[in-house]
Amino acid sequence: MMKFYPTEKVALFIDGANLHAAARGLGFDIDYRRLLTEFAAKGILVRAFYYTAIMEDQDYSPLRPLVDWLDYNGYTMVTKPAKEFTDASGRRKIKGNMDVEITLDVVRMTRHVDHIVLFSGDGDFRRLIEHAQGEGCRVTVVSTINTNPPMVADELRRQSDMFIDLADLEKTISRGPTREAHHEPAEADYADEFDVE
Repeated sequence: MMKFYPTEKVALFIDGANLHAAARGLGFDIDYRRLLTEFAAKGILVRAFYYTAIMEDQDYSPLRPLVDWLDYNGYTMVTKPAKEFTDASGRRKIKGNMDVEITLDVVRMTRHVDHIVLFSGDGDFRRLIEHAQGEGCRVTVVSTINTNPPMVADELRRQSDMFIDLADLEKTISRGPTREAHHEPAEADYADEFDVE
């Protein structure tokens, strides 16, 4: 089994809506301070990117406190306005796909890191992983097969150098009673509205 090495430079790429949906499917909330600490201990953490779309035209976005907290606590935030539309059955939906932003940042960072950790199960990233590997980076995918249906595409898992099931990280990165000690806001329940692949 592959592992992390203390001397390798690591970058995290977190697809916010996808990770939130996976954690919710497993029945826990993520403590982002603990997540950062967990991966900083595995190597030299160069950057932790967090990607999410935000409803810009609302007076208050339930996601805004989390985005602000992450921005001030070690994450590089990448946001864009979400788009609202009505689907074929007349239901209001919000689309906030961040695939292009994630792809551009991974391609840019392959020159600066040894190990990329992608928090997403989206099969569209298979070619991106292949590209990063071709540039000499090792790639770990973090998602889950322990939901029904699984949140990770089989082709993504097969392409990665290492797959970490989010369920195996629950004890180390889940939000516990210590949350109040550092005032991390609760993750907004925005995945219901967003299209998650």
